[in-house]
Amino acid sequence: MGPTQQAFLELVRQTKDTKNYCQNIIWGNLQTPEYARAILRLVVDFHGFPDDIEDGVAARTARAALIGTGGRTYHVLLGEPALRRNIGGAAVMRGQLSRLLEAFDLPGLKLGVIPDRAQLDIYPGNSFGIFDGTRVEIENFADSPTSTDPEQVATYGRAFDLLARGALYGGEAHAMVQSELRAL
Repeated sequence: MGPTQQAFLELVRQTKDTKNYCQNIIWGNLQTPEYARAILRLVVDFHGFPDDIEDGVAARTARAALIGTGGRTYHVLLGEPALRRNIGGAAVMRGQLSRLLEAFDLPGLKLGVIPDRAQLDIYPGNSFGIFDGTRVEIENFADSPTSTDPEQVATYGRAFDLLARGALYGGEAHAMVQSELRAL
């Protein structure tokens, strides 16, 4: 986990404009250390990777510190299931949802939540990130392919734009997170 997360940290450091879509879990850069630890534990256990989770947590925490610095912009879409998915237990989720509430005020971050009942203009698909409009990272169980092919990057850009149409922002999205926090 350490080397993979460290390499991703380097990509994030070099990127100025990021678009991320996470249907089922909280986006990595907004994860609390406890939530990141729980997610990485699931990955290590599933794949049988070496257990260097703390190195991975450190790299994810460093990525979070980049929000609002260096003129970086982030447009993040979370599916409503990401707010409800119990990763690490109720205490971890309370901390994570509280972190999301704070994130709405971060400079350079536009955070949207796609409600379960939103009418979508495209099927939800897998989570993905677009970096400076030139690279796409796609999340899968078996691998996480990277594409720099301009046509594929453009396809994911169109998908992101269509998904964003179904998202709520600002006070409405904030209220959804608050509601989930109260439900815990």
